[in-house]
Amino acid sequence: MKNRLVLSILLLAGLVPLSGCSSMLERSYLVVSPHAEHPVTADDSNVLQAETYQDLVNDVLYFVNQGMETGVIRLTNYPRDVETDLNNACLEVAKDAPLGAYAVDYIEHDCTRVVKYYESTIHITYRRTLEQIQSIKNVTGSSAIRQVLLEQLSLFSPEVVLQVAYFTEDEAHISHLIQQAYYDAPAVAFGMPEYTVTLYPQESSQERIVEILLTYPAPVDQLRQKSQSLLRQADLLADTLGELSGAQGGRAVHALLRQQVTDAPAGTASTAYDALVEHQADSEGMALAFQLLCDRTGLESRVVQGVKDGAPHFWNVLTLSPGQYAHVDASGEEVLLLSDAALEALGYTWDRNEIPPCL
Repeated sequence: MKNRLVLSILLLAGLVPLSGCSSMLERSYLVVSPHAEHPVTADDSNVLQAETYQDLVNDVLYFVNQGMETGVIRLTNYPRDVETDLNNACLEVAKDAPLGAYAVDYIEHDCTRVVKYYESTIHITYRRTLEQIQSIKNVTGSSAIRQVLLEQLSLFSPEVVLQVAYFTEDEAHISHLIQQAYYDAPAVAFGMPEYTVTLYPQESSQERIVEILLTYPAPVDQLRQKSQSLLRQADLLADTLGELSGAQGGRAVHALLRQQVTDAPAGTASTAYDALVEHQADSEGMALAFQLLCDRTGLESRVVQGVKDGAPHFWNVLTLSPGQYAHVDASGEEVLLLSDAALEALGYTWDRNEIPPCL
């Protein structure tokens, strides 16, 4: 008895406005290899065995995890309708399983009755390469996602694919993490890359594949050369500062930037390269330069995206000691080691859920 099932899946990409969450002190778990538990095999080591519907699903999913185009399943002592369950198992893997929804184009199966069992040959056609499947990174939690994004942005990677466990967020959350990771990496922040975020499967699930495609503002070779030049300049300046800590370190970096960099109109010079190499920057460029020098001198800080007098503005929050923070705006003289109340009095506003309190 032979029957052929063809499954086709069309996948849609979507990007919605971002929403934030604080991850400055968050800890998460990161695994860098796809999980694939090997199902039970029959006497022939090349044949998987199934006695239940869940065995069928696991077997087909195992083939997908391995990037196999053909696999054989032997159904022994099977108590249910074989044809129906094969159809449903292939459909479930291709449509509902995160990896199947991401990687599979369609699945076919042939089923033959032998004396005491059924034997089904599964044929899988992929929309992704084996290399893409094997490069998927398994992560749990926003901090782990943000860390992987930081690593991949630092490499100017055009594609990041994550398998996220216990995922209850949406594309907007991933978009927000991309922006956070960009400002975490001032040495390679040469303009926010254009990006698309797609979740697989589309329907909400406890586990999702997150595909992120990135387009950078210039050729990668050119960006890498700029990054090397920027780091050389940052290290030269960091050497003049020596070892820094806390409030004293914040004052030293702020004073150095005020000496080295002239102010530029908003949106005209928005990178640390503009500030440290070209010596002219707007508030975004100054905040990234402050962040980079903190990174190179052992200080802990982060870039803040907020508003000043109704216009977008950037500055930094500096860690003075564990649990103590202060605002620093290198684009101006008056904002140095200020509290929330003092900064707000100067016309600054920001998302207080994103930033730890500065008291």
